[in-house]
Order: sequence, then structure tokens, then C-alpha cells
Amino acid sequence: MESHSSSLHGILGGGLVPDVVLWRRKTVSIGVLVGTVAAWVFFYKSGYTLISFLSNVLLLLLSVLFIWAKAAGVLNRPLPPIPKMTLSEEVINEAAAYVGSCMNMVLSAFEDIALGKDSKLFYRVAACLLLISIIGRLTDFLTLSYIGLVVILTIPALIEKYRECIHGYIKKLVYAKVQTFERIRTEYFDEVKKWILEQKKLV
Repeated sequence: MESHSSSLHGILGGGLVPDVVLWRRKTVSIGVLVGTVAAWVFFYKSGYTLISFLSNVLLLLLSVLFIWAKAAGVLNRPLPPIPKMTLSEEVINEAAAYVGSCMNMVLSAFEDIALGKDSKLFYRVAACLLLISIIGRLTDFLTLSYIGLVVILTIPALIEKYRECIHGYIKKLVYAKVQTFERIRTEYFDEVKKWILEQKKLV
């Protein structure tokens, strides 16, 4: 059983994210799930959008820090303990390289589709875009994000927990399909053989 779990953990990349998704760090997973549901309820009930909420939070934070700094200058008190917020050149270069790599992959795929080089890729992308369009008509982006996060936090964990049952069910399903195919093939073969023998008799 451990080997199955390890393989699923490895498929998801290993590290903190798979630990949270597979509920190996239950406290973090519960926190993320509860926070997600609470945030969705808050946005749904309050009428806030994510952008307006973030703008208000940043406005409040900057106002508090600005007033604190001004008051500290007048009262001769220490300034707000703000760390130096800079990105190192290495981090910037890594981020730029990653974004550039992703953009190049997207542009290369777009070029292959536009020039008719990859039919399978076109059908896959078209199906994904059509699915996104259909889902986008049914719900807004924020709700879709919350649903996606809840699904990510539940489906992989259920697959890991009930992996043996799922494998057994899939094996039975595949076996039933193979048996059905074999039966149809045998019947068809017998019919063809019978028809050939009848034709020979007529000749």
C-alpha cells in the first residue's frame, strides 16, 4: 500500500504541495480547506470582488503605516518595523527564465496549431477552450477557483485512500469490456465462417 501512496505522491511532484493535497499534513490541509470555504462565503455574502477586497486591504495597510511613520517622526518614536523589500537579481533572473520558458512553449504550440502541424494538439486545445467557455458561462472565475481548490484537496486524497478499490473496479470493468468484445468477435467470426462455407457449397 505504501508503494502506491509513494507513487501517487511522486506523480504530484513531492514536497509540501502533495503533502497538503494528500492530507499528510492534516492541520495545513484543514486550514486551507476551511479558509477557502470561509473566503468564498465571505465574498459571496459581502458582494466584494477579490480585486476590490485586496485594494481595500492594501489601502488600509498603507494608511496605517503612513500615519504610524508620521506620528513616529512627531513623537520621536521608532518607525514601523518594515523589512527591506527587494528582490535579488538571482530571483528575478529565475522568474524571468521560467516565465520566458512558459511563454515560448505557449507560442510554439500556437505556431504549430496555426500552421496545421499538430492536429492532435489542436483538438486538445479546442476541447479545453470549449470546456472553459461552457464552465465560464455557468459560474464566475472566483467561484470556479474555489471549486477547483476544493476538488484538488479532495479527489487526490480519496484516490490515494481508496486506490485498491478503484484499481479493482477498473480491472473488473476492463475485464467485462474485453469479455464483451471477445464474445462479439467470436460471434462475428462464426457468422463470417458460416457464410463462407455456404458460399462454397453454392459454388
